[in-house]
Amino acid sequence: MKNRKITQLFTALLFAIMFLSAGNAFSQSKVETVVMKDCCMMKDGKMMLMTNGKMTRMKKHMMMENGTKCKKNGVCVSKDGTRIRMQNGNCMDKSGKMDNCAVMAPANTKK
Repeated sequence: MKNRKITQLFTALLFAIMFLSAGNAFSQSKVETVVMKDCCMMKDGKMMLMTNGKMTRMKKHMMMENGTKCKKNGVCVSKDGTRIRMQNGNCMDKSGKMDNCAVMAPANTKK
């Protein structure tokens, strides 16, 4: 009887250790988050503004730091006069760098 109680206690302790170590392994997995920076973007055919993590419809033209002007219709005119029409998923940050928008891409996860 005494051996049986010791065996049950040992088994319970072993399961507790396994459970805690498995939980620790899952807690060490890292999730990569996307940092949302202030930008203007084309989404569903409309120019949108991302400011402080909030997306709103673009109400007026926006001048970027490099002199590029983005208009409400999605046309961006650089300082030298080059015109670019933004497509869905395009994004331009305040510095004037144009890229595909990370906000609309699914978040990546790493383990």
